[in-house]
Formats: sequence, C-alpha cells, structure tokens
Amino acid sequence: MGFLLKWKGFCLDLSRKTHIMGILNVTSDSFFDGGKYLEKNKAIEHGIEMAEEGADIIDVGGESTRPYSKRISAEEEMDRVIPVIEELSRRIDIPISIDTYKSEVAEEAIKAGASIINDISAFRFDPSMADVASREGVPVVLMHMKGRPENMQDNPVYDNLMEEIFCFLKKAKEDAIKKGIREDFIILDPGIGFGKRYEHNLEIIRSLSLLKKLNSPILIGPSNKAFIAKIVGDSVEDREIGTMAVLACSIMNGANIVRVHNVEKAVKTARMVDAIKRGKDASFD
Repeated sequence: MGFLLKWKGFCLDLSRKTHIMGILNVTSDSFFDGGKYLEKNKAIEHGIEMAEEGADIIDVGGESTRPYSKRISAEEEMDRVIPVIEELSRRIDIPISIDTYKSEVAEEAIKAGASIINDISAFRFDPSMADVASREGVPVVLMHMKGRPENMQDNPVYDNLMEEIFCFLKKAKEDAIKKGIREDFIILDPGIGFGKRYEHNLEIIRSLSLLKKLNSPILIGPSNKAFIAKIVGDSVEDREIGTMAVLACSIMNGANIVRVHNVEKAVKTARMVDAIKRGKDASFD
C-alpha cells in the first residue's frame, strides 16, 4: 500500500522504500544511550552522521520515556532539544521529528525547524498537541501505550492485544482528523515496549499486518529493547543483531518506517528486505 507525505518542502514517498527514522536522544537517562548525546555539539554531530548514513528522518527527544523514568519540565526539555534542532535544521535537508507529548515543546521545536510531531501518548497527555499539529500543518505519529512511562510495565494485561491496539489507534486517528489534522499526515505506531510484556512485543511484530486495515503508514520502534536482549543476549552487538532481525520481520509484515539507533545497519537491512518484498519495484534512492 502506497503512502505519500508532502509538506513544508519535504516529501516522503513510502510506496518506494522503507524509511529510516534515526533516534537522537538528548537525554541523561534513556535506556540505551542515555547521556551519550546530552551535550549539544555531540548531539548535532550524531544527527548529521545519521543523515549521512541514510536516515530519512531524525527523531529528537529530550525526555526519556523508558519504563519507570521520571518526568521533567517542559523548560528543561526545551533547553535540551531546541538548540540541537535549530542547528540540525540548518545543516541537514531531511525532516526532523520532535519526540514529545508536551504541546509547548512541540510548538517551539517546530519554530526551531522540526516538522513532524512524534507523540507517545497520541494526544492523550496534552490535548493542545492536536491544535499545534493542525495549526502548523505537520505530520504526526500517534502511538499506543497502556498507562504512562512511570507505570506502564506494572503488570500490563490484555484480553486481546491486537484488537485493543487496533481499536485504540483507530480512535486516535479519528479524533485527530476531527481536530483538523489531515488524514494523510497521520502515522500510527503500535508502541513496542510501551505497556507490553515480552510476549506482547513478539505478537505485535508477528501480527503487524493487521494494522494495515487502518489505512495509515505504520511506524515501529523495537530498537535494542529488552525483549530482544532476553532472546539473543544483552551486549550491544547482540541487541543490534536482534534488532535487525526484528526490523526485517516488521518490514515484511507491513512497517513503512522503522525507528532505530543504528542507522547504517538499518538502511542495509531495509534495502535487503525491500528488494525481496518489492522485487523490481524496489527503490534505493
């Protein structure tokens, strides 16, 4: 199924290839790379490096949303991300996403040069986020999460996992459209690791194609998460090998965008799977 996103001088043709979203955590406590890119210049250098490696989007976040993480103020979050976004937007020519659930952070990030909003709460934590997205005319990522980061892993239970995720994302999409967001600007994320047990994450990947019925691009973000380490081991190399296997399965099952730490490996993995899945229609531009 083909999707074309055109806005503010950017164009993502998701019908031609799987798109890679590079993770840029400007945080002190993210689960995989917390503190590594907290310093502004290191964050900017890493963002440029990911763009050069073939990222289609750079996703900048200033607050960790790992399980049991603590919340920070909008002011602290903006202090971290705005200088990075301002400089990156001058030095790379791919879209920058702001990973936040706070409308004031998103608004300032867009002023600084961001052009996608990635909201883990699907507008539930801050209803004003929909107003910002609609007014600014930018694509949005709406994610399924059970609970909040500080409690989402406290015994998450589902009667029917995929049905609950499907219904949640369907309603989130419908609500976003009612609030003035263009339907073709909506990207949906099943929320790997957000209020999900080990077996839930595997089921999502296995059953991802069910979400294609929602007729929106699907983004998935399994990169280096704990369920992968449980299967293949906890070293950086082990997690990256496991991540690439998960990406391959996700792409085969319908993912349009994959959110990753290691862009170089993800680009090569996606190219290989796209070639198998799309055949002569595969594009590597």
